[in-house]
Amino acid sequence: MYVISFANQKGGVGKTTSAVNSASALGVLGKKTLLIDLDPQGSSTSSVGIVKNSVKYSSYEVLTGVCNDPTKAIIETKFKNLYVMPSNITLAAAELELATQPERELFLKKALDKLKRSNFDYVIIDCPPSLGIITLNALTASRGLIVPVQCEYFALEGLSQLMNTYKSVKKHYNSRLNITGILVTMYNPRYKLSSQVLEELKRYYSFQLFDTKISRSVALSEAPSFGEPIYYYSKYSKVSLEYMKLAEEI
Repeated sequence: MYVISFANQKGGVGKTTSAVNSASALGVLGKKTLLIDLDPQGSSTSSVGIVKNSVKYSSYEVLTGVCNDPTKAIIETKFKNLYVMPSNITLAAAELELATQPERELFLKKALDKLKRSNFDYVIIDCPPSLGIITLNALTASRGLIVPVQCEYFALEGLSQLMNTYKSVKKHYNSRLNITGILVTMYNPRYKLSSQVLEELKRYYSFQLFDTKISRSVALSEAPSFGEPIYYYSKYSKVSLEYMKLAEEI
């Protein structure tokens, strides 16, 4: 069971979109995959067709220990090999509830240790757009970190901050954590800014960049409103093929 967090404290970089569609693509490739929604907005949950306010158990109950059996919070989706641990707005309270707990960074890791008999090949975690206790739990429980970066001016600034957090977590909490890759999102080679940002990323992070870049796409924006990953919404679209290539890289 290989656990990968998708994290970036900056919102609007395609983090949730990439987590959902990477998890879906891994499922298509025959890998039994669990998508864990750790964002209180619950966008990953609704993106795979689950009504987030209708679930009995969510990542909130698992993270705070209310539900001691994490399998109770896992829902099988209608998509091939794809399961989800949903989230909703109740998760927003977890930051405060965990703040005073001993070993507060280990709650998710302990929960995932109980899933080893579930035979998941991959666990994909969609982190909240912050570097708080919930994200710390995700990074402490993970073997890999994928950082989605939008091709825009402030991308490198946010990336630098996240890299410092990664180094700190690796040093103090999880020595097994490694960077799986930096993922360029919302890429359009016709925009000069996209090319400039990509060149800067190659300059500083060349060995950590995925070969695959995710293009801007109307279909990609539409798919969540239908509760479908891009592969199922627009199977042969350019961006769907890009996420399949990304899954193969992963």
